[in-house]
Amino acid sequence: MQKVILITGSTDGIGFETAKVLVQQGHHVLLHGRNPSKLKDVEQQLVAISDEAKIQSYVADLSVLADVDALADEIIAEHDKIDVLINNAGVFNTPNPITKDGLDVRFVVNTISPYHLTKRLLPVLDASSRVVNLSSAAQAAVNIEALEGKKPLSDGDAYAQSKLAITMWTREMAKELGSTGPMVVAVNPASLLGSKMVKDAYGIAGGDLSIGSDILVRASLSDEFAQAGGQYFDNDNNTFANPHPDAIYGDKSQQVVAKIEEIIKATLS
Repeated sequence: MQKVILITGSTDGIGFETAKVLVQQGHHVLLHGRNPSKLKDVEQQLVAISDEAKIQSYVADLSVLADVDALADEIIAEHDKIDVLINNAGVFNTPNPITKDGLDVRFVVNTISPYHLTKRLLPVLDASSRVVNLSSAAQAAVNIEALEGKKPLSDGDAYAQSKLAITMWTREMAKELGSTGPMVVAVNPASLLGSKMVKDAYGIAGGDLSIGSDILVRASLSDEFAQAGGQYFDNDNNTFANPHPDAIYGDKSQQVVAKIEEIIKATLS
């Protein structure tokens, strides 16, 4: 059965590889990127793969929360239901890590925008839908001041904190939605895969991207993940696992989610 699947950051890396597999399987794939010409090139490449698949493209800069709002509006206007949302877009290092809203771009793209997009798309995500969030083996305790843009961090620290933060809100949202909303899961697609982000960050070729796309397709469609709401899947070990202790114990996850909501409200008001 053809599913409607939105993949953020699908013009390169794991996002593009995942889109390719899903198009080969004949699904209705919604591509997203921030560069219109790159997005058009990718769409043309994918159209050539399958006669059965449907492909649509959406342009948005996920470092700008107003763009996330516009993206959500556009998708809701054109689709009654999204079967799967893959929050894949990610940033590690960038020449200017501070956005025009005064926030660290790693937290915005990797944590806050996926949260806002998921919340905005809930009207078209039902109990049979899935939300797959890109986590990482790199997870570090979240500094609330850094999340607010008030404390500068190194690239590695900002990335690792942003990835714990998305894992935290995955667990909290799954609890909040219960059986009425989509299955929300966090996935570490595997460490140091050969994406542009890994090459830019570490100067290495990295591993086979298909390792990452395979697990994202499994998380999106397989029975194995049907009841995985709130869990963390570690693809380095091919198993569900415990994330960083801050995501499990105490009230740190609730504090992070409350701060994310506060930031979204303040930024968009």
